[in-house]
Amino acid sequence: MNINEKLMQEFNLTKEHTDNVVALLDDGNTVPFIARYRKELTGHIDDQVLRSLLDRLNYLRNLETRKGEVEKSITEQGKFTDEIKDALDKAETLTEVEDIYRPYKKKKETRATKAIAKGLLPLAEQIYAQDKAGAPLLELAKAFINEDLGVNSAEEALSGASDIIAEMISDNAEIRKALRRMFIRLGVMYSAFGKGVDIDSEKAGVYEMYKEFSESVQELKSHRVLAINRGEKDGILKVKLSIPDSVAHNVIKRSVVLTDSPYVDFIVSAIEDAYKRLIEPSIEREVRSMLTENAQERAIKTFEQNLRPLLMQSPLKGKVVMGFDPGLRTGCKIAIVDETGKVLGKTVVYATLPDEKKKEQAKDILKKFISKFNVDVIAIGNGTASKESEIFIADLIKECDRKVSYIVVSEAGASVYSASELGAEEFPDFDVSERSAVSIARRLQDPLAELIKIDPKSIGVGQYQHDMPEARLDEVLGGTVEDCVNTVGVDLNTASASLLSYVAGLNKSIAKNVVEFRETNGKFTSRTQLLKVKKLGEKAFTQCAGFLRIAGGTSILDNTAVHPESYEGAEKLLSLFGYSDEDVKCGKLSDLSAKIQKHGIEKVSAYCGLGVDTIKDVASELAKPGRDVRDDLPKPVLRSDILSLSDLKEGMIISGVVRNVTDFGAFVDIGVHQDGLVHISELSDNFVRDPQTVVKVGQPVQVRVKGVDLKKNRISLSMKGLKK
Repeated sequence: MNINEKLMQEFNLTKEHTDNVVALLDDGNTVPFIARYRKELTGHIDDQVLRSLLDRLNYLRNLETRKGEVEKSITEQGKFTDEIKDALDKAETLTEVEDIYRPYKKKKETRATKAIAKGLLPLAEQIYAQDKAGAPLLELAKAFINEDLGVNSAEEALSGASDIIAEMISDNAEIRKALRRMFIRLGVMYSAFGKGVDIDSEKAGVYEMYKEFSESVQELKSHRVLAINRGEKDGILKVKLSIPDSVAHNVIKRSVVLTDSPYVDFIVSAIEDAYKRLIEPSIEREVRSMLTENAQERAIKTFEQNLRPLLMQSPLKGKVVMGFDPGLRTGCKIAIVDETGKVLGKTVVYATLPDEKKKEQAKDILKKFISKFNVDVIAIGNGTASKESEIFIADLIKECDRKVSYIVVSEAGASVYSASELGAEEFPDFDVSERSAVSIARRLQDPLAELIKIDPKSIGVGQYQHDMPEARLDEVLGGTVEDCVNTVGVDLNTASASLLSYVAGLNKSIAKNVVEFRETNGKFTSRTQLLKVKKLGEKAFTQCAGFLRIAGGTSILDNTAVHPESYEGAEKLLSLFGYSDEDVKCGKLSDLSAKIQKHGIEKVSAYCGLGVDTIKDVASELAKPGRDVRDDLPKPVLRSDILSLSDLKEGMIISGVVRNVTDFGAFVDIGVHQDGLVHISELSDNFVRDPQTVVKVGQPVQVRVKGVDLKKNRISLSMKGLKK
């Protein structure tokens, strides 16, 4: 198999671009670096496609390695043939390779191996050959009676021969492939409550819709596969995936039974035994495993698609924020952070208890904090007592002399950060809940910088994440965080080690060395100083330099995404059109791209010694040095008043923010503490196959209240007929 050629076809790339991408990856270049700085070589492949291509490249290479291992094993047995070689060459999946290898694998003792040990293989082969001139079965079998080997009658010989034939059928790669296709095309998944399950229990109630459930494999949604798997694991559900026996038997007969076979009844009996005892359980496991893997990949993809916009939310810059971590008996923890995230003050107030005196005391304390530190926004965590806190804050800001807004912030993962080594390292004198209040405030100011301190699995924007293969989930989510960090860029003089560790080419160890160098030698004034950092060599510098920013350094280019390798070309570009570094600093290059086009981009490219794509990127960066790509995204929705669940009326139109997107719809925060669900059927006036094509996490939306269930605290919403 030519792997590059296959990738070229699957990803619709040219041969040149495919070869270049594979060579770049093999040379140790990171995905963000390739996507951003090697566009001429790759044809503008973005980071997400690159990661998909890398996954596929690894799979295909593993497939080729496994084919080699199988070929070697069969060859050592002296059984490798041109037919097997051809089958291996054509195999496109690891499952197909294992099907080919199946007859040659060392097996544990089976009914067939016992029969072979009794000398019955020649009898089975004679019957399986179905020679029209063959002798009657009993006559054939008598020749194999051997009391010393434990074959005491012709009937025992035939029984052993049947076991051998059944295993031969089960080991047939083409039969298994055909049946697997049939299971996928015609299979039906059934589930029901198991015997002895208390159907009235809370645990059983979770799986109510699956107590008498059946759905075709073709129609089975990934989230249902995962729910059924979990129900089975919890001991609530009994699950079966099957096709009609008659269909399966006919598939095998077409491959095995010859025309005018003298032993048709015997062969058919062996087929039925092979299917029921050997093939069906095996194929069912394989297809269920395939469905699970596909569902897990879909769930991981959903998690990734939710995580990306969450991390890329627009930061709330230039605001002093009060972080408000709600609590009941132990009080609400408060932390004030300035525009840079520095903690200015902290306290504890009792704002959510029914004690009016303590509420008034809390108001007095917070009003003084708001006045003293010029607080602009209050960020309220959405955990326990969030509703009570929101009511309190909405009332408080009406009494403030200063204009203050509030916003409810997801505190998912804040407690994980607070109890982590990193949290303790950052705030050794704070207790866990005080660190939480800081995290809540900071994640409003800069979601990316704060959320990367938390294991992505704890951020709470996935579905069934605890059922996912951990290594794969970590790989995908880690890649997503890396892409987001490098898309935004990192301030080299303020970034934490945890943020720096996600920069292309750096790891946790080197990131700590960068911070240590900065603390010892003062602020970086040039990107080239990175080469003085311990363990940060030329290779790492090439990968990371373009993603690190230095504001006010010796070169204005250090505050852009222009890579140091392109500095000479960038300087030529500025000189060509008569611009100075001061013009760049003052933002006077808004017409640069137009001038390049007028002059002729090919001519400019040749003069500057940079590719056309690089020239475009350099011009864009020079026009807006120090820009943050997130500034163009929708801003956080700030509130000054509150709604309660009982205030909601059917038909009411409300502004909200998407908190989570699943396969079946989106959960939207409309400011009543309980997120409402916009079912997939209510997301648009048009048919929606994938909710991710309509909404993203963090997106402000208009929704219509469709229904409110006060008893179950459920809100049904619709976006039909409304602007997105």
